[in-house]
Amino acid sequence: MSKANKYFSVVPAACVGSRMGAAVPKQYLRLHGKTVIEHSLTRLCAHPLIEGVVVAISADDQYWPQQRLPDPNKIHVAQGGAERCHSVLNGLQLLSGIADADDWVLVHDAARPCLHPDDITHMIEALRDHPVGGLLGVPVADTVKRTNPEGDVLQTVSRDNLWRALTPQMFRLGQLQQALQSALDEHFLVTDEASAMEHAGFIPRMVEGRADNIKITRPEDLSLAELYLAQQEKH
Repeated sequence: MSKANKYFSVVPAACVGSRMGAAVPKQYLRLHGKTVIEHSLTRLCAHPLIEGVVVAISADDQYWPQQRLPDPNKIHVAQGGAERCHSVLNGLQLLSGIADADDWVLVHDAARPCLHPDDITHMIEALRDHPVGGLLGVPVADTVKRTNPEGDVLQTVSRDNLWRALTPQMFRLGQLQQALQSALDEHFLVTDEASAMEHAGFIPRMVEGRADNIKITRPEDLSLAELYLAQQEKH
């Protein structure tokens, strides 16, 4: 049955990104000749297996109309919500009108412009027959410390089997929609789609991705992303 399933993407893009300290939301900052979100959408739209992309934006977003969309026929717009989970749920609601409940949805951060096409392919191949789905991640390489609120180190945490969660995160439309709605109904505010699925009792699979799939969060991330994009163009 899985061979008949289609693949779609949802991109929550209603975030203000206050940590950047910029005058515009981080997804609209200029990077390597495009805005951050233009890079992210280009990577998704260009992949041959992705049928369509739903972008969830704020109702008062004044920057979205100025974007140069890579494939307007492939992109649909949903209204963003107060938190990421609300935006994703709105995107899934729109998608449910054009996709089947068993189709796969790859939820990707608008602020991850360096997503490599090979990671999308690798993720789909690794999860297409999985009963739940999963997410891209990178094993934790740094020493991890746990502190108290004042910053005093309480312990060194073993990094064995610890991962940094990335996106895309890939789950079936119907299951993810139900898991997110249940989490909201129970006032369990999830930080990513995998945590909603975990909360619903599912066990997602971690798929190792590339470390250059960084999220634009702070000003210094832009120069690093610029470097990664330039390197990817050479290979």
